[in-house]
Formats: sequence, structure tokens, C-alpha cells
Amino acid sequence: MLIILLVSLAALLILSVPVAVAVGLSSLLAIYFGSNLPLNVVAQKLFTSIDSFPLMAIPFFIFAGTLMEQGGIAKRLVRFANALVGKFTGGLGMVVVVTAMFFGAISGSGIATTAALGSILIPAMIRKGYDRSYAGALQATAGELGVIIPPSVSMILFGVAASVSIGDLFIAGILPGILIAVSLLVGVFIISKIRGYKGDSTLPKGETVAAFKDALLALLMPVIILGGIYGGIFTPTEAAAVAVAYSFIVGTFVYKEIKIANIIEILSKSVISTSIVMFIIANAGLFAWVLTRESVPQKMALLFTTVTESPIVFLLIINVMLLVVGMFFDGSVAIIILAPLLTPIAVGLGIDPIHFGMVMITNLAVGMCTPPLGVNLFVSCQIADIRLEQITKAILPFVFILIVDVLIISYIPWISTILVDWLK
Repeated sequence: MLIILLVSLAALLILSVPVAVAVGLSSLLAIYFGSNLPLNVVAQKLFTSIDSFPLMAIPFFIFAGTLMEQGGIAKRLVRFANALVGKFTGGLGMVVVVTAMFFGAISGSGIATTAALGSILIPAMIRKGYDRSYAGALQATAGELGVIIPPSVSMILFGVAASVSIGDLFIAGILPGILIAVSLLVGVFIISKIRGYKGDSTLPKGETVAAFKDALLALLMPVIILGGIYGGIFTPTEAAAVAVAYSFIVGTFVYKEIKIANIIEILSKSVISTSIVMFIIANAGLFAWVLTRESVPQKMALLFTTVTESPIVFLLIINVMLLVVGMFFDGSVAIIILAPLLTPIAVGLGIDPIHFGMVMITNLAVGMCTPPLGVNLFVSCQIADIRLEQITKAILPFVFILIVDVLIISYIPWISTILVDWLK
């Protein structure tokens, strides 16, 4: 059964079958040809993979992110970020990073962050004289903050797959997200010094205060969500529903940019995005069940403990493996399949599961902006009107920065756990 599963998966991937379809179809073939199980078990496992109360947070956060995107939040966050850092060397590049932090705390999605902000900031950078490939590369890289800054869809998936507190993961993502954002800001400053990208010295007096007031309601959303979760007011799933209500009220009645006529379009966009995510989760859940039935977790644990019993070496191996996986696989698929396999091994070696979750999430987030299949790259290329090979060279310095950040997060665990421990 395991041989059929792996061989059929490899064959389907070689044939360029979409990863989620390949994962589900290979599982079906393994069950049909490699076992005596009735085929109705496939339908049962597909259903039970998504029959989870915490997973209800995903459509709500996607809906909230779409409402915020359509409700004028993105442009207000851009204005505020520009007022904060626009005057520095490489200011507009810094705006990309700072705005991605703010918007990531609203959308929970790397692709949504890249698309919503890229449509505003990439053309603006090009008009300011920034190289097209550099503008696209920076936006693709900053977009990964959407899955690291809480709330995050990836954190919800890891929490469900590894049976770890989603609320704790949300809190754990704050410092790693800030670390990555600060390191990217330093990188932007250095590159801008070399290339001669100047800041904007024409900002009007009092712009910072005015921009802050305009963006205040948007900035309050992550505070309400995280404060409500850790204040015991609501669960992460209920927080997602609160986010929808909040974003609808702000976008419709305060900013007045969401019209009743837009609701169908917003709902349609959210449903499509949710369907894609749930389809991935269902098929990956079936694949993970087949692996578990074939005792792959136990075999992997034995293999890792045979190779090493050192958590330092284990994390190094995991980092290399996840970086490679992230280059070719969707992060959601990788989390659903690998989290339940690798987390027990990590815990057995004395690694905190919250810390390991951040290691996995940040690693796979790097894959979003890494050739050949980084989804953020494709979004940025489309907006900047450039080819993938043009953006690849420009993104290498940022990928190097991200890899250094991942190693820091891996080997300094308190970055991920200190806030969680402090709040308990």
C-alpha cells in the first residue's frame, strides 16, 4: 500500500498534476489496489479531515481578509506605513515590509497580502525608479509575513494537525514575525544605499498623526482578536467570526467603501479561496491517514532517532528538508501531512511543540517566495509584468535573509515561546 502510494504520487507530480489532486488520487489508488478496504472509506476520511470546529476559523478569516481588502484598509495601511518610514533611504521599499506586517495581521494569508498590497505598491515603486524585478521580489518576500504574523491560516492548520493550541501559536508568531520584518528592513536599507534609492522628503507636516488616525480601526483588529483570545472572551474560531463582523462594520459604515452591491463579489471570492484550502486539507488528510495506517510516523521516528538523538542536528535536518519541500509543495499540504508525523518526534527530543510549529511555519513560508513554485513569486510577476527568471536573481538576497531568520528561530526557542509562557 505504501509503495503504491509513493510511486503513484511521484508519477502524478511528474505529469504536472496539481499537488492537492495528486495527493488525493495517489491515496485513492493505494487504498483501491493495496488494501481490502471498501472505497467508501475514502469519502469518510475526506469528510472527517475537514470536520473540525477549529477549521471553521479559516473561512471566517478569509472572508474577513477579503472584506478588509475591499474596504479600503490596504491603502490606509500603505499611507500610515509611508508616514512612518517613507522618508528613510529606500523608504518605499520599507513601506512594502511595514504594510505587509500590518496587513498580515488582518488577512492571515501570504497570497492575499502579496496581491492586495502588490497592486498598490509595485506600480508605485516602479514609478519611483525602482527596478521592476527588485520591486516584485521585495513584495513577494514581504508577503510571506501574512502567514507568520498572527492570525494565520497556516497556524490554524498546524494547530489542528498537531493538536497544539491555536491561540498559543498566534501569540508565538508575534516575535518571529517582527524579527523577519526587521531583518528585511535592514536588507532593504542596505540594498537601497547601494542602488541609490532615496526616501520621500515631500511628506506634509502632521502626516504621521493624520495617517495613524485614518488607519486606527484597521490596526485595532489584531489587538481585538489576540486580546479576546487570551482574555478568555472567545476562542480562535469565534475570534474569526468577530473579525468578519468588525471588518464588515468598518468597511461598510465607517470607511464606506464596501457597497451592498459588492457583497456578492466578496462572498464569491471568499468561497472560492475557502474551497481551495478545504480541498487541499481534505486530500492531505486522506494521504496522512494512509501514511499513519502504514505506520510511517513510527518508522520515521525510528529513522530519526537512529540518525541522531540531538535536537540541534534534528532541527538542522528538518530545516533543510522543509526548505526543499516548500520550494515544490503548497505549505498547507506540507503542514497537514508532515505536522502529525514530525511533531511527536520533535517532542520526544525535548523540543517544545509551539517552537517546532513556528520552525515549520516559517520554513514553509520561505517556500512561498522561492523558485521554482513559490506562489508569491507568480503573483508579483503578474503585477510587475516580468518573467519568473527575471525575479529569481533579485530575490536571492532576501531568501538568504529569510534562511538566516529561520535558523535564528530554530536555535533560539524563546523567541517563539517567551510571550506564550509570559501570558500563561
